[in-house]
Amino acid sequence: MTVLARRTAIAVFLAFAFTYFFSALLRAITATLSPTLTVEFNLSAQELGLLAGGYFFGFAITQLPLGTWLDRHGPRNVLLWFLLAAVGGVIAFSMATSFTALLLARVLCGVGVSACLMAPLTGFRRWLTPTAQLRANSWMLMTGSFGMVGATLPVQWLMPVFGWRPLFWGLAVAIVLAMVAIAWKVPRWEPTESEPGDRPGTYSQVWKDPYFRRLSPVGFFSYGGMIAIQTLWAGPWMVRVAGYAPLEAAGGLFIINLCMLCTFWSWGMLAPALARRGISTQRLIAWGLPISFVVLLAIIVAGPAAGAWAWALFCISSTFVSLAQPSVGMAFPPALAGRALSAYNLVIFGGVFVVQWGIGLLIDGFKAAGMAEVSAFRAAMGVFLVCSMLSYAYFLRAKDNSRS
Repeated sequence: MTVLARRTAIAVFLAFAFTYFFSALLRAITATLSPTLTVEFNLSAQELGLLAGGYFFGFAITQLPLGTWLDRHGPRNVLLWFLLAAVGGVIAFSMATSFTALLLARVLCGVGVSACLMAPLTGFRRWLTPTAQLRANSWMLMTGSFGMVGATLPVQWLMPVFGWRPLFWGLAVAIVLAMVAIAWKVPRWEPTESEPGDRPGTYSQVWKDPYFRRLSPVGFFSYGGMIAIQTLWAGPWMVRVAGYAPLEAAGGLFIINLCMLCTFWSWGMLAPALARRGISTQRLIAWGLPISFVVLLAIIVAGPAAGAWAWALFCISSTFVSLAQPSVGMAFPPALAGRALSAYNLVIFGGVFVVQWGIGLLIDGFKAAGMAEVSAFRAAMGVFLVCSMLSYAYFLRAKDNSRS
């Protein structure tokens, strides 16, 4: 394992962070565009959820081959090829004239940026010390929050000036610039000698690992569900339940993502110190995640009275489970890190897709059963809450192999 010099590590981190910024912006932009796309394409709640979830479907279907390619060919080469697909997806989305075309382009976008977090995390597993990995992971997520902030008020302000389609042309240019940064700063992947005890690994070894299996349900529902809310359903809730105007909803999303940015920065500062004191990932999740259930229950009860700050508190309190991702990567040998991280990412983004589309299906289903729209939203969130609590109960009861 080759640990990078501090200056080189910073340059590599910044190149990856620049790329991940645009990946996160692309992920979250549908929440801001949802009122415009709903009107222009006459979208139902189910179609809106499927459109947003299409990104995560594309993300999810690449994760298993992605992990193998990252382990074999390294972050630099793999990420560059994937970003070419992202450029194509963004251009196709800007030219779409039907829901089907939008959906297919959105899936291609998801495929194209699906390596933007896994590539750096795989590289960090080899290039950074364990303590630095915890900090770098949290600060990569912080960079993602910057991208999500950029997808809120700035997009809302620019749409009347340029329209939503030219915004995607600019995004395509930005991704090309990110590719230049990756090619320039990220080291090539050199074969390394096997460490003592390392053996060629497989996905079967990852899926059967007790630690991985213990963390998977909370990754699917709580982490995936938090992203589903942050990147889509917080916006429609504010408009259709709390009565926000579209610009107010964009401001609300700005608040949520700014809070998440500060939260991930804080985790980057705190996580290494907590690890040095022997406070494990499992203990932090066990202590902190129930706060999100209490907040979500309060939102459901409050209904129209729950706005941006309530959803910001829910997202913040859900970030305890984000610590599971670097923990999973460090639980496996470096030669297997790409597959372990990608397998867990598959769990998370499979959860995002299911929760985003599932909430839309539930809202339409409850409305078809005679519920008012506000009641349908509250009932759909209630189902999500029950699923999250069941996954947490499994986490508490499951046995692992004592990794932290």
